[in-house]
Amino acid sequence: MIPFFFFLFGIVIGSFLNVCITRIPEGESIVAPASRCPRCKTPIKPYDNIPILGWLWLRGKCRQCALPISPMYPIIEFLTGALFVLTYYSFDITLPSFKWLFFACLIIILVVTDLRVRLLPDAVVWPGFGLALALATRIPVDGYSDLLFHGYSVPFFVTSVTNALMGAALGAFLLWGAAALYKLVRKRDGMGMGDVKMMAMVGAFLGVRGAFLTILLGTLLGSILGIAFILALFASGWKTDLAKRAHRRGLGEITSLRWTITSQYQIPLGTFLGVAALFVVYALPRLESFLPR
Repeated sequence: MIPFFFFLFGIVIGSFLNVCITRIPEGESIVAPASRCPRCKTPIKPYDNIPILGWLWLRGKCRQCALPISPMYPIIEFLTGALFVLTYYSFDITLPSFKWLFFACLIIILVVTDLRVRLLPDAVVWPGFGLALALATRIPVDGYSDLLFHGYSVPFFVTSVTNALMGAALGAFLLWGAAALYKLVRKRDGMGMGDVKMMAMVGAFLGVRGAFLTILLGTLLGSILGIAFILALFASGWKTDLAKRAHRRGLGEITSLRWTITSQYQIPLGTFLGVAALFVVYALPRLESFLPR
């Protein structure tokens, strides 16, 4: 029964995460007003607002104006419930479980928001960073602070918080360095500072090793899927009409213009970094358990 209750609690939290995802980028309150249809402004009835079931009951449409309701809402609720169950199976009912539940919720908000609007809100990142440091005073963060305090007797929370700060610094500066190098070579911005701040938060939760692995896996995943997506867009004829209009104005050949336009498509790096961070927390320890010692 415990996993079932974790799932129920997770889908309820997932409903709140949907509110954060849709309102925070717009600078709106996540507390008031109550959930309502974005077109007719009719408040959603409590029995229509039941996670997952409410969307299915309404068949994905507003009861009043029949405006389609995005399937994002039940998907986020289900994924949050699934992550809550996975957290229970990975960490049981322990103090670290609460840490990773908070972390998973923050990552879900950032991943989906970056995917939707290419934004990683400070209103999520900085409170998450502060929460990571606060949790580090009670829950150990892996790292290399022992090298700094070798030979000294220091309280546990000092080493743990230091490890969190070292992870934040490594994550932020590695990504900032990559962004600066990209701009130097390509003469244009290739990464926003939101990604850098997000990695500061992730590093504070995961420590040095986790931050490094998140960047390694996230950029690898983003590169592979990003290139594949851009090639698929090009093959599908995306922006062909725009390229033809530019061609008629003598700006170049249609094929080369299409490739130039398609290659400028922005890949949401924060989304891939978030997925990689969840992989590091939930999947990597299981994979490492199969490796020879």
